Amino acid sequence: MNAQLTGLKVAGLVFGLMAVLQLIRLLVGWEIILDHREIPLAFSGVAFVVLGGLSVWLFRLSRGRAP
Repeated sequence: MNAQLTGLKVAGLVFGLMAVLQLIRLLVGWEIILDHREIPLAFSGVAFVVLGGLSVWLFRLSRGRAP
């Protein structure tokens, strides 16, 4: 296995874990407060979609053949 494919899989895994954490925050309702301002839960919904999409994209790229 070459290093680029390994890097794609690791990055896909990291993005996937971040997406799962965002989904958990959305479902459980965890509060995030930065500089005395609460971050709305809707941002976690957007983050879940974006991070999940990136994760799927990277895993699909990692299944390709290296030239």
